Amino acid sequence: MQAIALIAHDGKKDEMVAFVQRHQALLTSCHLIATGTTGARISAATGLAVQCMLSGPYGGDAQIAAWVVDGNVALLIFLVDPLNAHPHEPDIQSLQRVCNVHNIPFATNLAAANLLLPAVIAQRG
Repeated sequence: MQAIALIAHDGKKDEMVAFVQRHQALLTSCHLIATGTTGARISAATGLAVQCMLSGPYGGDAQIAAWVVDGNVALLIFLVDPLNAHPHEPDIQSLQRVCNVHNIPFATNLAAANLLLPAVIAQRG
């Protein structure tokens, strides 16, 4: 089963938790993977099982990129905080590149995530 990958900058973690709560009924049948802090917050708030990688700055984004390369990700949602600088900004570009190379949907904001999640789940269905 392909995973739904979830990543959020610190300023977007609350939005990610709220997004997962809104879509919890859809996500209960999904394998969820996430970077460390994001995954822990989602799991604590929803009770959903989330396979947590390392935190993003410690390589969690690279671990998720490897899942994409291996064909194990159906959708990557990375809620980006565009108003604050992030020292690991090249990692975002790396994830975007690997998703483009492997033709994986990649949402960086809630509008795109709200459209893509139901479509990807329906396609898998």
